[in-house]
Amino acid sequence: MSGERVKGNAGVGYCLEMSTGDMRTVVRLLTAVERSERQERTLARVRTECERTDVRFREQGIDLDVSIAQALDELVEGTPSTDLCPSYSYAFYQAVAAHFSDPTDLGAWRRPSWFYAMDDELARHGVPSDLLPGTFLFSGPPLRLPHPGDAVPAIGTLPAQRAAALADAYASVLGRLDPEYRDAARRFAEVMRFEAEEWESSRTLGTNPDTILFWFH
Repeated sequence: MSGERVKGNAGVGYCLEMSTGDMRTVVRLLTAVERSERQERTLARVRTECERTDVRFREQGIDLDVSIAQALDELVEGTPSTDLCPSYSYAFYQAVAAHFSDPTDLGAWRRPSWFYAMDDELARHGVPSDLLPGTFLFSGPPLRLPHPGDAVPAIGTLPAQRAAALADAYASVLGRLDPEYRDAARRFAEVMRFEAEEWESSRTLGTNPDTILFWFH
């Protein structure tokens, strides 16, 4: 995809994924004063996934000050016990995963900050600021969470209704981009064209997958 993308086993990188869904259902799950039976069942599944992630991290020797399962409980109660811990981001992501589409793999990258250089290249050719990757990849969740303490994990969102505009903007400048950024821009244009079509189809069916979520981890 670019000189910054990790290919094969060339090195350790950060994974970038995206999924689509109705963010309102996630927010309601985490902020409801009284949850429905269906929400309680969903929350139980989310807690199980958080516990599985805790086990995997312990097996990898990763020590978190707050477990992800505990972070989920604290988010639901509205009482995070710290201002600095990645566990809350992982817990939020598991809540999203319970409601959103299966994730689309956007590759592995050595440095998330590379996308800010891509911002400069796209902006130089007239791509609007709200469609630059550094804007939507790292915009944060719709709920206030304790800071993860590092560049990753990172959460970003883009309104699904902007997917078509992003696909058009990137496709229109592909031929003028520096080769380092061309493959990444092409990939974003392709997946956003698909998401735009899916969003239009969903609206005709009466559903509203209003948010595209990006997960850098």
